Amino acid sequence: MQLKINGKLREVSGAHGDMLLWALRDEMGLTGTKFGCGVGLCGACTVMVDGVATRACITPLAGLQGKEIRTIEGLADGATLHPVQQAFLEHQTPQCGWCMSGQIMTVVALLDRNPVASEADIVAALSRNYCRCGCYVRIKSAALAAQQKLAARREGEAA
Repeated sequence: MQLKINGKLREVSGAHGDMLLWALRDEMGLTGTKFGCGVGLCGACTVMVDGVATRACITPLAGLQGKEIRTIEGLADGATLHPVQQAFLEHQTPQCGWCMSGQIMTVVALLDRNPVASEADIVAALSRNYCRCGCYVRIKSAALAAQQKLAARREGEAA
């Protein structure tokens, strides 16, 4: 089966019932998407499917053909980090880092959909992504900073 991952068509040998997480990690070597709980609760495996934050550990390959799948590896533009990735670095957000790709993907999906999301919107979107290290204050700060970076980038493109 062919899947469009990070803008490229990729051949996946997994069965339709296999989960997206394992195709990404085991077949394609895209290990930025992490295994956390395996039941869709923690958010470490969050990717975007057609722009929607999606738990890869509970998403079967069936039904993904023709959809746009984006992983943490697909955010940067060459050596230039996505503004959300940059904000997470600048705010020294990760402690252990295990949940960070899922946190980042959730923020990207939200801000792509709602560029003027309120702080409450950001907190609500991230409420299903767990951080065992308890970095929630830094995660929220980084998300708010990323929103400002994206707004500045849009203003620069409009000028």
